[in-house]
Amino acid sequence: MFVNEVNDIKIYNLSAGKSVPEWLTDRRKRAQLKKKVDSRRQIELIQDFDMPGVCTSIRMSPDQQFILATGTYKPRLKCFEVRNLSIKFERCFDSEVTTFEVISDDYSKLIFLQCDRYLEIHSAAGRHYRVRIPRFGRDMKYHKPSCDLFIVGTTKEIYRLNLERGQFLQSYESEASTLNACDASTEHGLLVVGSKEGTVEAWDPRCRTRCAILDVAIKLPDAKAFPSISTLKFKNGLNMGVGTQSGHVLLYDIRSKEPLLIKDHLNKLPIKRLAFNDNHNAVYSLDDAMLKLWDESTGKQIAYIEACTTFNDFCTIPGTGLLFLAQEDVKMLTYYVPAMGMAPKWCSFLDNLTEEIESEVVEHVYDDYQFITQKELEELGLEHLIGSNLLKAYMHGYFIDLRLYNKAKAIVDPFAFERFRKEKVRQEIENERKPRLQLAGKLPNVNQELALKIIEEQSNPSSSKLRDNKQLPNLLEDNRFKVMFENSDYTIDKNAEEYKMLAPVLNRLEKSKLKEIKKRIEINRVAELQEEENEQHEEINNDEDLFGLDNDKDESESETASSDDEFNKEFTKEMKKVYKDVKKQKQQEQEEEELEEHLNGSEEQKNSDIKRRKELKMISLQSATEMNYIDRAMMKAPLQDRILKEEAKNAQIQLVGRSLGNRQMNFDMRKPLSKIMKKRVQQMKVHREERKKLIRPIKSLKLKKVNYK
Repeated sequence: MFVNEVNDIKIYNLSAGKSVPEWLTDRRKRAQLKKKVDSRRQIELIQDFDMPGVCTSIRMSPDQQFILATGTYKPRLKCFEVRNLSIKFERCFDSEVTTFEVISDDYSKLIFLQCDRYLEIHSAAGRHYRVRIPRFGRDMKYHKPSCDLFIVGTTKEIYRLNLERGQFLQSYESEASTLNACDASTEHGLLVVGSKEGTVEAWDPRCRTRCAILDVAIKLPDAKAFPSISTLKFKNGLNMGVGTQSGHVLLYDIRSKEPLLIKDHLNKLPIKRLAFNDNHNAVYSLDDAMLKLWDESTGKQIAYIEACTTFNDFCTIPGTGLLFLAQEDVKMLTYYVPAMGMAPKWCSFLDNLTEEIESEVVEHVYDDYQFITQKELEELGLEHLIGSNLLKAYMHGYFIDLRLYNKAKAIVDPFAFERFRKEKVRQEIENERKPRLQLAGKLPNVNQELALKIIEEQSNPSSSKLRDNKQLPNLLEDNRFKVMFENSDYTIDKNAEEYKMLAPVLNRLEKSKLKEIKKRIEINRVAELQEEENEQHEEINNDEDLFGLDNDKDESESETASSDDEFNKEFTKEMKKVYKDVKKQKQQEQEEEELEEHLNGSEEQKNSDIKRRKELKMISLQSATEMNYIDRAMMKAPLQDRILKEEAKNAQIQLVGRSLGNRQMNFDMRKPLSKIMKKRVQQMKVHREERKKLIRPIKSLKLKKVNYK
């Protein structure tokens, strides 16, 4: 059981507890719940108080002994008995239930309005009768004095089904095109229906005539959505609440056309249901996002309950602070608000427990699992767990067991907790320690430059360009920004990229402020000199001094006007320079990261890098004669070998594939030759052609043998 405190009013969530992921088996779920110490302290007010999919509507029987709820999927009804705090029976339907009514004191007589235009009448044994209505229904209400069931829907007619006779009677015809909601008073029997056009019509079942029409939409001219009527609820014979599609609640006295109070939910969502608490003069109003509790006379908010998914319906137990909520989730929520009344008799132990429970807040999606992103997984070195049972993929990250996450984090950063503890102790000591000298203008330890600027603005409010010369709030004393000058985590990093890009703009503002400060300093200095001269020389006139001051001001203004153009040019230069510096710094960081990745590779790559470096050193240490000898040897080698060697040096190796297996390596020898090699190849071709020209005439000559004897 967890508690949330809003406006000094505690709201206890009786259905909250340790949540377990859905992908676990039932056996593992039970095993985990047994191991947890908190699960033993957890209060399960009603056993199996849930639905297989979604809960659509929920009601309490008039005798306050049975809780009835409908949901999906398969469409069904669940009945819970409060004496045993467990389920009594469960029934299934052929289609989903839009709404239902309890027309007896207990569960023995029920009527269900279904989404396929059918009405089902159930008895204690089960389904008693099933009848179809002409149009789709949206709401219905049972009128006890006449035994008539009024049904409204996508038509202007109000259907009447008499349950005593078992037949449809003549329908009421309204002026509206569509009717969304209806309600009947238990005191005088007046029937009210709400239309799509934003009107409320009142009908008297005794004479079967319309009594009056109330235009609600005209009272909400500023509503962004059209204020169609979404729900109606009588508090007593005279007071009534009206909920609209635009998110407004209007309280009316049926004797007047003017609303007593207009309450805006500020969510722009339609009001789904209203309820009244007569003992504490409070109103409950529900929309998709939250349930609000507010004062009926003033409209001031008392408390609220926020939705984790979407709220569909709720019901209260009259005279108590217990309420049930149906939502777009498996669980049906149970809340207890002691300020709205005591607990019912069947769970009176809640009053004693709530006094001993301390406030707890749980914000995790799953209590024993931690959500981490891909980047965090790489930082922890747990990439090899992807695809295993230890990681569960979810959206843009993974769920990991909290114990494994804590162990991995402790290995990566073992001194994180010690640093956190030392910082916490240091902050507490500094807060407790009082300075020996109490200085009025003492600067904080964090962001001193920013604090100086704020102090300067506070001391000179005329420099700030505000409308009507409004006084600036002191940011150093504001609790919202107080942490910025106390916690070292909020220090301004001047080496950050964002700050460097903003630096020219900030410098421009600072320069403009400096000019104003210099003006003030000059004016103050001249004023001091005037006072000294007046004391020493009483003969000097004050008018001349003031005239000199005016000249100084004019000169300073002319100087500032002439320097604006130069200042703008300097500003553009500074912006370009900063942008280039940031770009260079990014490139350097990328190169450093690539080097680190290369150096942090496998041992074979490291050894190969070391060998390459040694070879480069050996080549650099060789003398020029050795290099010449190598060139001569290369020139003696045939042209084919030389080209192949040069191509082998310039060869490319491409790796294609993933990091885990299925790799492919391409060795490309046919890379375009360099300019030097092209020149050498051309020279060799010319040389070979010259040799051919010389050899051919020599072979054509026939030399005669000569005997020298």
